Amino acid sequence: MTFLIRQIALKASGEEIVRPTTVDGDTITIGRDASCDIHLPDLAVDPRHARAVMKDGELFVESIADQPFGMNGRSVNRRAIDLSRGAELTFGGHRINVERGDGGVPVFTVRRVEAISDVSEEKDLGSVYTLKGLMPGKRMSAWGFAILVLIACLAWPIGAYMTHKGEKERGSGYHGDEIWSSGDLTLAHAGLKDDCQACHVDAFVAVRDNACTTCHEDDAHAHISGLAANDATARLVAARGEPGAFGQFQRAVAEGFNRPAGRCVECHIEHTGAGAMEDTPQKFCTDCHDGMSKRLPDTKLPDASDFGTGHPEFHPALVVQPGDKPVFQRMTLTKTAREDNGLKFTHAEHMSKTGGVAQMVRRRPGEYDGRDAMQCADCHTLDSTKVRFEPVKMEDSCQSCHALGLEMIDGTTRTLRHGEPELVAADLRAFYRSGNPPRPASLSGMARRSPGDGASQRTARDFARAVQFYPTRADGAVTRVFSKGGACYDCHVITRDGPAVTNGFDIVPAVQNNRYLAMGWFTHDAHTKYACTECHVDATRSNDASRVLIPGLGGEGGCRTCHVGGTGASLTEVKHPVESDCAMCHDYHADDGPPWMSKAPKTIAKADANRRKQVSMR
Repeated sequence: MTFLIRQIALKASGEEIVRPTTVDGDTITIGRDASCDIHLPDLAVDPRHARAVMKDGELFVESIADQPFGMNGRSVNRRAIDLSRGAELTFGGHRINVERGDGGVPVFTVRRVEAISDVSEEKDLGSVYTLKGLMPGKRMSAWGFAILVLIACLAWPIGAYMTHKGEKERGSGYHGDEIWSSGDLTLAHAGLKDDCQACHVDAFVAVRDNACTTCHEDDAHAHISGLAANDATARLVAARGEPGAFGQFQRAVAEGFNRPAGRCVECHIEHTGAGAMEDTPQKFCTDCHDGMSKRLPDTKLPDASDFGTGHPEFHPALVVQPGDKPVFQRMTLTKTAREDNGLKFTHAEHMSKTGGVAQMVRRRPGEYDGRDAMQCADCHTLDSTKVRFEPVKMEDSCQSCHALGLEMIDGTTRTLRHGEPELVAADLRAFYRSGNPPRPASLSGMARRSPGDGASQRTARDFARAVQFYPTRADGAVTRVFSKGGACYDCHVITRDGPAVTNGFDIVPAVQNNRYLAMGWFTHDAHTKYACTECHVDATRSNDASRVLIPGLGGEGGCRTCHVGGTGASLTEVKHPVESDCAMCHDYHADDGPPWMSKAPKTIAKADANRRKQVSMR
């Protein structure tokens, strides 16, 4: 036997939705319980209120718990239904029409005709346990909240602004227009916390550049154009290029609200939190530098779009002429790049594990911790900032092997003075003038000799002649120390334009390049967990003193081995990528501090200022 149950619901438009269900069996149940075949969600209906049984071709409907139900307008507990005539059953707010369907199948059509009852009053079951009836309507709530927003977010802030307009500093406490602030001021402008009018001069007018230049008197962009300061902004706008159609529409709208292109606040974003001002996003750099050579044909800057995929090769400042006033020149970092620093020192020779240097290291286990070769740290020491290295000093790093000893006096070694050629020559001349050659043992009276005085007389004459000519050997000693095989010649470049005291020899002053990348910032402190040779890969294999050992952009040991672009893009696969935007290495404004330091030490700042004067931009 089969029953057909048709549940009818109404849309808001009054259209009916019919959901038919077929139940196999001789019996179906009617009630509030969800397990009933005909589920009636009404508190006036028992969980299992009634059952309908088909028996011997007749349909019987009976109450399960003696709770009556309605049938054709009467309250009954049990009735038989003639399917040919049909019947109407009532359970709470629901009406069930019973009739014979196709094939003699009993059809129960269920629809809700009244509001669902909760015994005492008629309510929707979904709102029985809510405060819906106690709350204002949707329309009233919408208008109420709209008025509240206007008062709290418009009227109150405007009132607070007008009340304190013209005051240099506001009093303590919360002011209504603070609700418009997107965040606290950064450290750079924290002193203006109570002086909003310093930047926001007029109400409902965007911050203008003249508000910035009130304190920042110099035009920070003037150095770009090389022209008058008032032409710098126009050049910046030209570097960005013309926007597309939608971009032009946005620019027109922005200019209509006093937001012209090229304003200070396009790059320098405030109210980002009580800390250092956030780094300028990479897109503000690439908007100009990506394809800038096409928009500004006279620029000397190569195009740059992303460190990982579109960055020019480094242009380090290399020493091209050593001396007291060395000349630096920026050039592309390639395998052929060379630097003339006035030294003949090679890293490979000193770091080798098989050469003479390695033998000296092994013979001094106490000094070199029993190692087989020298290490970078034996000569190179980070400075206090851990950004660069201290200059290598001969007395600390070289003299233990390259001794300049002249003579031993009562256990003390007399040494030649390093870095002062004239004093070296003077010390050698003084040594030969004030001393005598070693006295022959045969003249001491204690040595054995041939009988007679002839041998002793010859020895005495030879010694007297040696004493007489001993001072003249000073010139030869001076010449030898500056010539091939001499103490100075092995490490330094010797010239023949020196003074007479050095027999015309002179030493080209050595130059230690303490900063190669003058237009960018690099710190060794962030890379201390890596071995030096992971980046300076040629240090152990270069026997060319002029070879530049700093890593390049790509290739073995290059920066792109770890660093990818600001968006994570790279030309090759990187095992542990470090996203690197422009601000990681570049500082837009030409100050003395790197991007990650608020103020560089004065010694570094002074040295960098001198370097910028020396670097040739050729």
